[in-house]
Amino acid sequence: MKILLSFLQDNTAIPHPVPAYRFWSYSIKNGIEEAGMHWAEVPGADWAEGLVPYENDPALQKWKNKIWESTLSYIRANRQHIDVFLCYLYPKQVSVQAIKDIKAMGIPCVNFFCDNVRSFRKLPPEFKVFDLVWVPEVEALPLYQTAGLVPINLPMPIWVDVKYRSPPEQSTNAISFIGSRDYLRAQLLAEAISKGLDIQIRGSGWDTTPEQPLNPVNSNRFKKIRNQINLLRHSGAQGFVAYHLNRYHKISPSNVPPANIFAAPGFDEYISLSRESNITLGINRVPVFNTLSADIMTYSRLRDLEAPMLGACYLTEYTEGLPHLYEIGSEIETYRSADELVYKCRELTNSKSRQKELRVKGQQRALNAHSIPVSLQKIKARLFN
Repeated sequence: MKILLSFLQDNTAIPHPVPAYRFWSYSIKNGIEEAGMHWAEVPGADWAEGLVPYENDPALQKWKNKIWESTLSYIRANRQHIDVFLCYLYPKQVSVQAIKDIKAMGIPCVNFFCDNVRSFRKLPPEFKVFDLVWVPEVEALPLYQTAGLVPINLPMPIWVDVKYRSPPEQSTNAISFIGSRDYLRAQLLAEAISKGLDIQIRGSGWDTTPEQPLNPVNSNRFKKIRNQINLLRHSGAQGFVAYHLNRYHKISPSNVPPANIFAAPGFDEYISLSRESNITLGINRVPVFNTLSADIMTYSRLRDLEAPMLGACYLTEYTEGLPHLYEIGSEIETYRSADELVYKCRELTNSKSRQKELRVKGQQRALNAHSIPVSLQKIKARLFN
């Protein structure tokens, strides 16, 4: 299968000022090659650039005009070398007419999107133009079904190097969590540490005491007003009110002891910590600023695929989607509260045989059932059979 790829690639030396994105193209390209398939990309296309402007920013429309014109021109000139257009596009990046034009040339269009349940209360109409949407969250399937679409539920596309595809030969005594700081993670980890669990925490934001707003407001008054209008249009009246109630709500302090906070790891250290820690932790709760609900939202994250693939002894927060990915208890372990997190960590620490079982079985399941080549074959069968 020959794939034209739009997966947040850029062409800049310094990443755009948006959350980490470059690993997506790294993973999907390697996964396509491992599947024995071929990828191509529009020369010079900077897909990640489209994430920077706000929805009504003239810069966004300028980017869309440029990127989609060059994409259509490339497809017309290389039609015989393209079987599928596979992309990772946010709604604001989509040109419905351009996707229709690509489909009219006989090329099916598939869009991957994650964080559906966190991002949307109603499915964006732009997604309805695709032949297929790759949805990793089981929890998001009703969102698509309500909109009259039948997505394909496949794991997040993550690829690990072949040299890491066996369990590590040694392990440390560390209980490790690697991830950026938010107040829900801080509350959970602080509570577990207060109950006597020694957790090593690494990632961006942990070395600052005060909570940082997720969406800092620009100091320019005109931009402040424009941001608020965009928020209201995107989230609706309820989401607009919920955002401000949550943003200014006084959250109880999350006192993570400085002794438990370590420097954010580089790539090699990230891999070794994930593989060799006695226990590698996942946290699946996420802050949500578009709902008035007091419930904590959880759904399976990228780490739930990556850590087992790397051979971790993996303990993560339970979500509805995890039983669809693993046999809980023999391939990965889960917890639902700080108390259960502490209990499971102590239980695993005292059983080297359980640790080994999770490392071996979790890795085999993730690599054999949830890899990018497996997902691509399922997409191929869905489109062409």
